[in-house]
Amino acid sequence: MPSLLEISPDKLARLIGTPKCPVLVDVRTDEDFDADPRLIPGSLRRDYRLVQDWGQDFTGRSAVIICQRGKKLSHGAAAWLRHAGIPAGVLEGGFEAWAEAPYPAVPVSAMPKRQASGHTLWVTRARPKIDRIACPWLIRRFVDPNAVFLFVAPAEVEAVADRFDATPFDIDAPIQWSHRGDHCTFDVMVQAFGLETEPMLRLATIVRGADTSRLDLAPEAAGLLAVSLGLSRMYADDHEQLQAGMLLYDAFYRWCRDATGETHNWPSPKKGA
Repeated sequence: MPSLLEISPDKLARLIGTPKCPVLVDVRTDEDFDADPRLIPGSLRRDYRLVQDWGQDFTGRSAVIICQRGKKLSHGAAAWLRHAGIPAGVLEGGFEAWAEAPYPAVPVSAMPKRQASGHTLWVTRARPKIDRIACPWLIRRFVDPNAVFLFVAPAEVEAVADRFDATPFDIDAPIQWSHRGDHCTFDVMVQAFGLETEPMLRLATIVRGADTSRLDLAPEAAGLLAVSLGLSRMYADDHEQLQAGMLLYDAFYRWCRDATGETHNWPSPKKGA
């Protein structure tokens, strides 16, 4: 039975992708990481030997520490964080238990290189509608919670990417992160980042239907299109729109994961009717 300082893979899987997910810190040794260079979605790599230095980055938040088997490295790092006043627990069974479940894991080879400060930097066209909100949501919730997004004039995306060492996405050019065949950029990212769970594929279908004007793909696509166009007219600032869109996709994801079988029956049927 896990201790109060441990969280099971099942419980952690329910938190990942939600706004209330704790900071996830992978402290596996280089040897263990190189044997399986994937990360639990949303987790950050840190050197357990430097926990006194990076621990302060998470002040005011809770954390779950992940090592190979959920033993000495994660328990030691979590204890250091608690000593610094940061609520911290350990993934029961470590990365091995997560992989054996099996739950999805993000291949590091698919991730863009990080900036010197540790976050990924992305650039796309200004005035986002659907894909350019859905993709940042996916990245921040499942790939890099500290990702930074730049919205610029369409003609300048590639030049800005070059000058600022950013990763371009969702533009009309032969780049890695854009539409591919009948799939939109969100589809491409879901596949590349190893996030093809049933709820995520359901959401991807809705996003694709709304983003490519194929509203027949899912009944919910028309609703997503309508709300997305409404948000784009409510916000003149792209980053404010992204913040509002994060809540929108949080709700769509939770519906895809937990509530597709639920209906709303008001007014309730009368007895004997």
